[in-house]
Amino acid sequence: MHDHYHQHEAMMSGMAVFEAFILVLAATVAILYVCAAVRSGRRSKPWPPYRIVFWLLGAACAAAVFAGPLAERAHSDFTAHMLGHLLLGMLAPLLLALAAPMRLLLRTLNVRHARKLSHLLKSRVARFYSHPLTASTLNIGGLAVLYTTPLFTWMHEYFWLYVLVHVHVFAAGYLFTISLIYIDPVAHRVPFKKRAIVLILALGGHKVLSKWIYAHPPAGVARAEAESGAMLMYYGGDVIDAALIALLCWQWYRAARPGRAELAALPKG
Repeated sequence: MHDHYHQHEAMMSGMAVFEAFILVLAATVAILYVCAAVRSGRRSKPWPPYRIVFWLLGAACAAAVFAGPLAERAHSDFTAHMLGHLLLGMLAPLLLALAAPMRLLLRTLNVRHARKLSHLLKSRVARFYSHPLTASTLNIGGLAVLYTTPLFTWMHEYFWLYVLVHVHVFAAGYLFTISLIYIDPVAHRVPFKKRAIVLILALGGHKVLSKWIYAHPPAGVARAEAESGAMLMYYGGDVIDAALIALLCWQWYRAARPGRAELAALPKG
């Protein structure tokens, strides 16, 4: 009992520091992005304002998961936890991807540093992790491990594990998003048909997992909360998935337009 009390105190103390860090980090990345957009506008054509809005909203969604009322409630309410999962693993990555941060960074950096970043984005490591199969496995597979093993319980007992799990949820969600819709420069271009197949399989996996949670609540979670959280995961995920599907179809349509195909068929030079 004594050890459990100290463990809880350490968890709460670590959380307080981490929340402050997240707020500072969110404010910093927001300011840096706006400054980069202004600088890019001065050097070339203006950066689209809607991308700035996407970035600010994405940063706010991610920060809300770690600091504020939702973050506090998520420790004891599974439905609030699942809302945080949707914000951190699905909505924030989508909004941040639509902000095209790598494209803005490439426009802002000088030529030498831009070339280094471009080489990094085309590296073998980047190619591996940004591939749809890898990204979807990390995304859906990570969630399956979280909710079907004792990991969910442990993450609320150990601060370092809590941070690690949330970092993974966000990173895997972002990789999954950018592996399907190409807003920023990518290391490879997987055909639309293959990306669509991966997306369909991933959506199916997400739905199966939500049904599993509904029928088999994680340890320590009341059945009523598990059912509510699973339904939020199922239907809330549909809304964000619909946006992802629409974007992929729109890009596919643009790439398949007759004019584009004829232009691509023209001899170079």
